[in-house]
Amino acid sequence: MADLKALAEAVIKGDPNTAVTITKQAIEEKMPAGDILKNGLIAGMDIVGVRFKNNEVYIPEVLIAARAMKMAMQILEPELVKAGVKPVAKFVVGTVQGDLHDIGKNLVAMMMKGAGFEVIDLGVDVSSEKFVEKVKSTGAHLVGMSTLLTTTMPKMEKTLKDLRSSGINAKIMIGGAPVTQNYADKIGADGYAADAASAVDIAKRLIA
Repeated sequence: MADLKALAEAVIKGDPNTAVTITKQAIEEKMPAGDILKNGLIAGMDIVGVRFKNNEVYIPEVLIAARAMKMAMQILEPELVKAGVKPVAKFVVGTVQGDLHDIGKNLVAMMMKGAGFEVIDLGVDVSSEKFVEKVKSTGAHLVGMSTLLTTTMPKMEKTLKDLRSSGINAKIMIGGAPVTQNYADKIGADGYAADAASAVDIAKRLIA
């Protein structure tokens, strides 16, 4: 029998070979794809998220764990589609126009994928028009905006206004080094996350 606890452990340790092997074994044994995802891959990434939040692991360990999960997910995704397993929600994320920083944004994208969200990553230097267009075309439930520069923080406000004036009801969350809860309140964002692990908690709360 494929051991889903061992699968979670392989993700935590960032061991892609073991993660892929156990995922293949679980699929061969006709284990439900949703169970493999929830009790194996997501369970592992959840623990990584908690440890990251508690400063027990750091960005390199998170990236290694996310890579292991990603490789196992490539095997599992066709089975999830066949089984009709839907993502928790659709999440569009990007670094706002004028800012080319992406480490924080990439971490958030990985942690959200690890929590079962479908992530549409727009990359960096993303205009408000591109955010609006992508949220409309995908029907995303959540939008995440990131910036590392105080000079591009006003772009968050502009993008938020453009999303709202386009009739988009998706929940909007923001984050990045200069961003604060006060700023999120001031511009009318639905959520603020200080780090990638918190972003997952807030996203789950916003769509609950």
